[in-house]
Amino acid sequence: MRTAPKYRRATLIRRFAFAFALAASALTQSPAAAEIVDPQDTAQLEALAKSEAALQFPKLTERQRFVVSPIEAHLQHEKCSRPIRPVVASPQHMKDRVMIELRCEDPKPWHIYVPVRIVGTSPAAVAVHAIVAGTVIKAGDLKTEDHDISELPLGFLDDPAIAVGLTAGRPIAGGAYLTNQQLVAAKAVQRGQSVTLIADAGGISVRMAGRVLSDGLINQRVRVQNLSSGKIVEGIARSEQIVEIILQ
Repeated sequence: MRTAPKYRRATLIRRFAFAFALAASALTQSPAAAEIVDPQDTAQLEALAKSEAALQFPKLTERQRFVVSPIEAHLQHEKCSRPIRPVVASPQHMKDRVMIELRCEDPKPWHIYVPVRIVGTSPAAVAVHAIVAGTVIKAGDLKTEDHDISELPLGFLDDPAIAVGLTAGRPIAGGAYLTNQQLVAAKAVQRGQSVTLIADAGGISVRMAGRVLSDGLINQRVRVQNLSSGKIVEGIARSEQIVEIILQ
C-alpha cells in the first residue's frame, strides 16, 4: 500500500485545520454580524443592536417595539474591516431593556455600548381640531392614533367612544390627547328643573314632585325641594327625571 509523502500529508493537515477554524468561526459568529457594518451609518448600528436584543426577550407583541438610545456621539469610529459583532454587555438585564455592546475586532479594536429598551404602544384619542370648553364631544371631533405609552399623559383615553357625549371641561387644542381630567359628564339635572323625587322608606317606595336647586351630574348629590312640603333635602341624580332622596 502506497503512502502519501510527508510533505503532502502536512499540507493536507494544514488545509484541514484552516477549514475547521473557518467553520468554528462561522458557528460562533452572531448571525446579525454577517455583513460589514459602516459605523458612520447609525441605522445599521441600530438594526444590529435591535437584532441582538431580540434574542434576549420573548417575541414582542403587536403593541411593542424596540427603541435604541441615540448613538450619534460615537460616529468618530473608523470603518471596521470585519463584521461588527453584537454581544450582550451583561447577562443580567431588566425585563424591558438590555445593554448591547457592538465590537469591532480589527487589529485596532473599538467598541460602543448601545442601550435598547422595549416600548409599548397604545391607541389614543386625539382632538381633530380645537374644542371650546363647554362643548359636548361628538365622534367627528376625535380620531385615533397609535403612540408610545411613555409619551402619553396620565388618564389618556384609548378609545374615542369613551369621550363621545361628555363635555369639555376646559379648552382642548387640536392634536392634543384627550384625558379624563379634561372631560366632565353631561349634566343630568339643572337648577330649576322639575323632577320626580323617590324615597325608600322601610321597603316602600314613595314618589313626589320636586324641583332641583343645583346642577348635577349622573350619580352626583344635588339639593332639591319637595314641592308638597316645601322641605329642602339632598338627593342623588339618577337620571334626567329621577332624584333619589337620601334619608337621614
